[in-house]
Amino acid sequence: MNEIPQFTGNTAVSHRSDRTAPVFDPATGQQTKSVALATAAEVSAAVLKARTAWPEWARMSPLRRARILDRFKSILWERAETLAEVISSEHGKTHDDALGEVTRGIEVVEFATGAPHLLKGEVSENVGTAVDSYSLRQPLGVVAGITPFNFPAMVPMWMFPVALACGNTFVLKPSERVPSASLLLAEWLSEAGLPDGVFNVVQGDKEAVDALLEHPDVKAVSFVGSNPIAKYIHAKGTANGKRVQALGGGKEPYGDPARRRS
Repeated sequence: MNEIPQFTGNTAVSHRSDRTAPVFDPATGQQTKSVALATAAEVSAAVLKARTAWPEWARMSPLRRARILDRFKSILWERAETLAEVISSEHGKTHDDALGEVTRGIEVVEFATGAPHLLKGEVSENVGTAVDSYSLRQPLGVVAGITPFNFPAMVPMWMFPVALACGNTFVLKPSERVPSASLLLAEWLSEAGLPDGVFNVVQGDKEAVDALLEHPDVKAVSFVGSNPIAKYIHAKGTANGKRVQALGGGKEPYGDPARRRS
C-alpha cells in the first residue's frame, strides 16, 4: 500500500511519524493509500526550509517569479486531466467536476502572473505642505495554507499562486483525506523552476495545524473550512501574532431560507 509523503525542499520526504490515516477510494470504499500525520517537529522542519528559501525568493524580481508561475500554468493546462483523475480517486467527485475545479484553480495562477503590474507602489506628492507620501508592497515571509476536503486543488490554488507571486514562501497543509493532489502541484512547481524550499507540503491533522499556528516564523495563515474550525484558527493564529484569513461556512447563505432564491 502506498504511503503519501511530505514535500519539502523540492523533494518528497518519507514520514517519521507513527500516526497514520487511511486514504480511501470512494468508488469502492477500499483503502488504497495511507498518509502519515506530521509531527510538530516535521512541520518545524518544513517551515525552516521555507524560511531559509525566503530571502533569495523575496529579492527575485516580480517578473522572474511571474515567469515561473507562467511555466507552471502551462504544465497545469497540459496535465489537467491527470490532476482531475487524482482528485476523483480520493474525493469521489466525477471527472468532469474535478476538471472544472482544476480549471478554476488555473484561473488564479493566470491572475498571479500579472504580479509585476499589481505589485507597483504608489507616490502622492504634497499630501501636506512639503510632504510626500509613498507606499511599498513587500512580502511577509513564510505563509501557510490549511485547505479542506471538498476542493483538493482549487482551494490551495486560491492561496499559493498569489502568495508566491508576492515574494512569500509557502507551507501547505491539505486535508489528510485528499493528500495526493497537493503533491502533484508541488512536483509541477519544482519542474517549472521554483527554487528549493519555496513551496512545501506537510500532511497532517490538528497537531500539524497547531504547529503552524504556533510557529514564530509563520507570518500569516489562510484557511477554508467549517465555521467552528475557522473560529479556532482565527483565535489561535491571531493570539500568536499572525495575520489570519479564516473563511468558514461558505454554504450558509444558500441554506438560509431568508436568503434562498425561490
